[in-house]
Amino acid sequence: MAMKTNSADSRTRGRSFSIFIVVGLCCCFFYMLGTWKNSGFGKGDIIALGITKQTGCTVPPNLNFETHHSGASDTIDVSESKPQVFKPCEAEYTDYTPCQEQMRAMTFPRENMNYRERHCPPENEKLHCLIPAPKGYVTPFPWPKSRDFVPYANVPYKSLTIEKAIQNWVQFEGNVFRFPGGGTQFPQGADAYIDQLASVVPIANGTVRTALDTGCGVASWGAYLLKRNVLAMSFAPRDSHEAQVQFALERGVPAIIGVLGTIKLPYPSRSFDMAHCSRCLIQWGSNDGMYMMEVDRVLRPGGYWILSGPPINWYHNYQAWQRPKEELQEEQRRIEEIAKLLCWEKKYESGEMAIWRKRMNAESCPERQDRSVITMCESTNADDVWYKKMTACVTPYPEVNSADEVAGGELKTFPDRLNDVPPRIASGSIPGVSIETYQEHNKLWKKNVNAYKRINNFIGTGRYRNMMDMTAGFGGFAAALESPKSWVMNVVPTIAEKSTLGVIYERGLIGIYHDWCEGFSTYPRTYDLIHANGLFSLYKNKCLWNQDMIFLNASGPLWVPPNRSIFANKVMLI
Repeated sequence: MAMKTNSADSRTRGRSFSIFIVVGLCCCFFYMLGTWKNSGFGKGDIIALGITKQTGCTVPPNLNFETHHSGASDTIDVSESKPQVFKPCEAEYTDYTPCQEQMRAMTFPRENMNYRERHCPPENEKLHCLIPAPKGYVTPFPWPKSRDFVPYANVPYKSLTIEKAIQNWVQFEGNVFRFPGGGTQFPQGADAYIDQLASVVPIANGTVRTALDTGCGVASWGAYLLKRNVLAMSFAPRDSHEAQVQFALERGVPAIIGVLGTIKLPYPSRSFDMAHCSRCLIQWGSNDGMYMMEVDRVLRPGGYWILSGPPINWYHNYQAWQRPKEELQEEQRRIEEIAKLLCWEKKYESGEMAIWRKRMNAESCPERQDRSVITMCESTNADDVWYKKMTACVTPYPEVNSADEVAGGELKTFPDRLNDVPPRIASGSIPGVSIETYQEHNKLWKKNVNAYKRINNFIGTGRYRNMMDMTAGFGGFAAALESPKSWVMNVVPTIAEKSTLGVIYERGLIGIYHDWCEGFSTYPRTYDLIHANGLFSLYKNKCLWNQDMIFLNASGPLWVPPNRSIFANKVMLI
């Protein structure tokens, strides 16, 4: 009995000792955790410090951190330094797009799609809350799987699966949407459709790199061009085809909410190597050809315009389209007439597809200089487009010295053009920027991006598919990251000292003009990584938004999903 009693006592003491050890370890752990939290130095700070050291950012020695406020009191109101806390918005704002909000849109005229353009809320109507993710939201599939599959919970709208069922846009299967690569004009799939146009348009050799897709649907054309090393900027309005641009971005395809309406497109002149409309429902012949003239403005000399669907080849297709042949005949006649005025050369027409090519310069098109039949735009800056009214005028070509010279400068094929000196730089078109300045810029951003990768080893792996540079400059950040695994939306602020977006397009990258005092033309949760260099300095005292909360404020420029691992927790600020 004594031996059993001693054994029981030993076990009791052992358990007591184990409990004491566990409690002690827990106390130590929580003490250290509290110390770390109160220290104000977390993972985001470590990343920021690491980047500061490795990118050569230093604190200027003449900065004085003492208070610059004068007054009798030596005390500081600590409450003023507390960060502002934003509450979640109501669930109804899950897909809120401030400048394309539906109720506000319906108060504007429908003529020329004015009501589908940007109409941002006044200050007293802006939301100041955090946009919630939809219930069940998950991290999107990695590329290239995301091209074909999107989780239903992320974009819980089935209307397109019904409206476009026979056109093979999107199908609902289990808990995912599947995108088979079809479209209204390519029922056999986007690949077969692209093969057809590639028999005319030089895609394979890298001549065509940047493309514009007007009325893009779910952007399958742009999605399938990516594997051919063509980067398409797709846009469509937020309209009855619910969530089409949202689907595109969830798939990992570049897209914005936009429309050809009454204001100019937010791109510089001579941006795109190819423009495309596949049954996009744009009235190309209306308004004295204004929309075709806007395409001409953003199309590079030698670029291609593809139009498929009505009214092309109307005499073979009018019965299938169930439209009067006289109406279709007049539509195509008008399009052909405007294309001739623009001096586009028709290269192809077969089935329901037609392809035109813009001439290389004005010397090869004397008809375009006849002011009695065509109105030339008077503005001396064809890149000044932000909220500028679209008019029925033709943008002049840059001057050339010979008939075989490419207006605006000849580009190398991609990828060589990415690191070549862009024509806008070589010609001195951007005041104060030399070739040496541009090359130093590229060297700096290669160094910076290498430093980012050492701090955050997910960069460049495909973990971040949709990326944005909020102050893109010459596109050095995007160029250093160029890879099939990701793409960058290069944003040049409208208040930037120099308009550099044209340079970005000449490099074979894509981007957009934007004023960061307003909401960006996208849906919530559409970017994986956001980069901003000097943003707050640029916009100091320019906007009413709280600078500390710019990326979290629903009325601000962009939203970041809670379960996407954004660099430095939310955004990478340099």
